[in-house]
Amino acid sequence: MKDLFGQAILDYQTNNAPEDLITETTISEEDEMSVAYLFRSHAEMPLMEQKALQLARGKVLDVGCGAGSHSLYLQNERNLDVTSIDISANAIQACALRGLKDAKIQDVMTLSNEKYDTILLLMNGAGMCGKLKNIPNFILKLKSLLLPGGQILLDSSDIIYMFDDDEDGGKWIPSDNHYYGEIVFNISYKGEKEKPFDWMFIDYNTLQNAALDNGLQCELILEGEHYDYLAKLSF
Repeated sequence: MKDLFGQAILDYQTNNAPEDLITETTISEEDEMSVAYLFRSHAEMPLMEQKALQLARGKVLDVGCGAGSHSLYLQNERNLDVTSIDISANAIQACALRGLKDAKIQDVMTLSNEKYDTILLLMNGAGMCGKLKNIPNFILKLKSLLLPGGQILLDSSDIIYMFDDDEDGGKWIPSDNHYYGEIVFNISYKGEKEKPFDWMFIDYNTLQNAALDNGLQCELILEGEHYDYLAKLSF
């Protein structure tokens, strides 16, 4: 991994001629993403993210923290004990420069000997599973990191609307997809291309079933205007 996403974050933080990221997926055309958006204030965040930050409590783990904007709010405005993790070394460097007290390079799947009251997976953080078949192990790992009475807060979207209607009134989904929410992501930055990686959007019903199958309750907290939602998983 070239860590181009993290490089864009670090360039923005250090004012090193940052440029827009170019993203493209198997179901969407090439698009520009402003890195500045990752540095948004609490007031600029979508209502769904604001709600998740309002519900966060106790000892918090921010998984895939990116530029650290959610963690900074919880640390500075709500005085919570926040651990921020990301697999991007550049992103974590930027988080430290922004003033996060406990930001570290870490894959949540290899995290051990730690327990939290709240685990955050915002900006479709659960998508890091990549494939639907990985969801059970992912949920069980997160469950193992929860303190009694703990909660997992995550947002995602049901992307069924992006597929064409078929003759029977349903949706036409390519047969090579095991699950329609599975996509391949491509990122380019400053003329360099990142290695393509698997990503996933999980619809609420599928998430709820996976949670129940693995010993967690699933509650729908908020629904957005465009097939997006915020959910809470708990014992």
